[in-house]
Amino acid sequence: MAEIERVADQTGKKTMYAFNISGDVDHMLRAHDLVIEQGGTCVMVSVNNVGIAALAHLRKHCALPIHGHRNNFGAMSRHPLLGIGFTAYQKLFRLAGVDHLHVGGLDSKFYQTDAEVAQSITDCLTPLFGDYRVMPAISSAQWAGSAEKTYAATRTIDVIHLAGGGILAHPDGASAGVSSMRQGWAAALSGTPLDEYAATHPELRAAIGKFGEGRS
Repeated sequence: MAEIERVADQTGKKTMYAFNISGDVDHMLRAHDLVIEQGGTCVMVSVNNVGIAALAHLRKHCALPIHGHRNNFGAMSRHPLLGIGFTAYQKLFRLAGVDHLHVGGLDSKFYQTDAEVAQSITDCLTPLFGDYRVMPAISSAQWAGSAEKTYAATRTIDVIHLAGGGILAHPDGASAGVSSMRQGWAAALSGTPLDEYAATHPELRAAIGKFGEGRS
């Protein structure tokens, strides 16, 4: 948090960092209070590991957004005759109280097709109980160029686009990685082909050189 506050003082923008507080109920309540005490603005929970009842209990106590990580979802959903589809799954965890929920990513490392991921994004943004929605968190093998395909498939910017490697492994460093992500979305929203937009945006151009091999 000291580093987040330092950068916020410089930029006027405070990064929302999702602190992983997954554990038993008592641990999560204590950890949540610690994050609040230190000025944090978000907590993360591995929702399949803690369970719906524990998540719902945390929600009653929690004063921060809850970032729902769905690790182990593949074991619950991959076989067509077993488990649960995401359209039903996301409703359960929205009812339990998450504010963000992972949906995978287009061109990701996981088994889901791009069409399934796009539908998952739509599912999260479909209102419940009036206008209650949850922010879809896109992750897995994401980089600046992923914005183009994601926007084309969903026509929304109401997403959290997570790109750890796409930012931290950028050849010019993390700051350039963040800039490249913004430029990737700017290109997508303007309808400008990625390579054309990159011609005048060196951070995006370097990201294409690093991560864009084999892209369609």
